[in-house]
Amino acid sequence: MEITQRRRVFDGHFKVIELTATTPQGEQITRERFEPGQAVAALVFDTAKQHYLLTKQFRIGPEGDLLEIAAGMIDQGENPETAVRRELHEELGYEVAELTEIVKMWPSPGTSGETITVYYAEVSRQTGAGGGLAAEHEHLEIVPFTRQQLIAERWQDAKTLLAVQWLQLHK
Repeated sequence: MEITQRRRVFDGHFKVIELTATTPQGEQITRERFEPGQAVAALVFDTAKQHYLLTKQFRIGPEGDLLEIAAGMIDQGENPETAVRRELHEELGYEVAELTEIVKMWPSPGTSGETITVYYAEVSRQTGAGGGLAAEHEHLEIVPFTRQQLIAERWQDAKTLLAVQWLQLHK
């Protein structure tokens, strides 16, 4: 298929664009695509305290609190590695010592243009309070997990489930 037209149809907190495409048979189809931006996330291991650090915060999708790995949006002009280091300091208060990219994925390619680059991060030096940025209306709780607790948890968040499964296979 070939995209022949792009038009922004909603321009609020998030964006929605309308795409017109031509099929190989010459038919025109129109689809809307959610454009939340590009994101990063990381499963964080505190090597000094020997536990994993996750966040619990209100999320619009499930309309309630969700346990998940730390995550955030990539700012304009920022690369994923810089963004994840910034987000881990904002949300958890830690400086990253070691960073391993797990995957760059499309969480919902049928409806969204978003990608999430998922990392595994090792930390040991806390230099801030964490908890998110008040200016972004973030109010999150930092939740420590042992490896056993992490593996036993029934994760509802896809990026967290992916990171925990990667951990089981590679660490």
